[in-house]
Amino acid sequence: MKYFGGKIFKHLAVGIYASILCVGLAGSLSGCGDTKTAADDPNKVYTIKFAHVVSAGTPKGKAAELFAKRAEELSNGRIKVEVFPSAQLVDDDKVFQELKRNNVQMAAPSFSKFTPIVREFNLWDVPFIFRDNEHLHKVMDSEVGDILKEKIAQKGFIALDYWDAGFKQFSTSKNPIILPLDAKGQKIRIMSSKVLEEQTKAMGANPQTINFGEVYSALQTGVVDGAENPLSNLYNSKFYEVQKSITLTNHGYLGYLVVASEKFWNELPQDLKDVVMQAMREATQFEREESARDEAVLLANLEKYAKENVGKLTIYTLNDEQKKQWQEVMTAIYPKFYDLIGQDLIQKTLDTK
Repeated sequence: MKYFGGKIFKHLAVGIYASILCVGLAGSLSGCGDTKTAADDPNKVYTIKFAHVVSAGTPKGKAAELFAKRAEELSNGRIKVEVFPSAQLVDDDKVFQELKRNNVQMAAPSFSKFTPIVREFNLWDVPFIFRDNEHLHKVMDSEVGDILKEKIAQKGFIALDYWDAGFKQFSTSKNPIILPLDAKGQKIRIMSSKVLEEQTKAMGANPQTINFGEVYSALQTGVVDGAENPLSNLYNSKFYEVQKSITLTNHGYLGYLVVASEKFWNELPQDLKDVVMQAMREATQFEREESARDEAVLLANLEKYAKENVGKLTIYTLNDEQKKQWQEVMTAIYPKFYDLIGQDLIQKTLDTK
């Protein structure tokens, strides 16, 4: 008994301590005597679930598939991307919590979905702040775009890049909206947005916030008279069937921000982060070009429909004088957004060359 309490007990105690130490370090080491982490494993495959809400055939849907293809190629199979279009996995109203939980690794919500968490994202809704596509993309790819990405990062999401949906146009079943005051008294459907409320009021119209899935029936039954949409929505959702006119105002913009789960990103080795960014750059370039091509086709389709259905739909294009009147009315309400967005950010956008 004396011998047991001496050397044997001492060796036993050391063994127990070593076992406890091994367990305690398990969170940071793959095993005692092996300091190699999972992130260092060159054979580990990382799976990305990429969720979005539009169909696979849209510019965003095609770009997501291209990203998946290029990420796998550039990583030599170490990254596998599973794309879930048409809200098959989760819709944009719930995607942020799924990103936080890392149940979804990537998503591409519309800008409006970010405004509740980052008020500065209301910038994208400001009417006539972007001169054209070239100016828009320069804003996205310069200081203003980086500032907004950082705001998103502060909320626990990794902001990757901006994708296009397109500039918005006005449509109505009543008096054609060629000038702002033509909308006076009309009920106009908008997304939930303080900026869009002020824009609509500046036109003398009544803003009506309605979920996108209910817009067709609302237009059809007269719950609202008109709406603002990019051509993709006007055509693909067949809003043109229940509207008498479309005015190509290009007054506002609708876009997406591709974001990643912070938890997933932090677990990804640096070399694979570089791969994701390279694949994303290629997908972004493709998506923007595809969106522009898509708009040209959609406009041609709408013009064909209007020509074949005289009296059912008329498409109007603004001249320079009409555009000037729109700009004067809309820029006059910019000070209303200074507290919400920041005067400096609005000015930086306007000054971007």
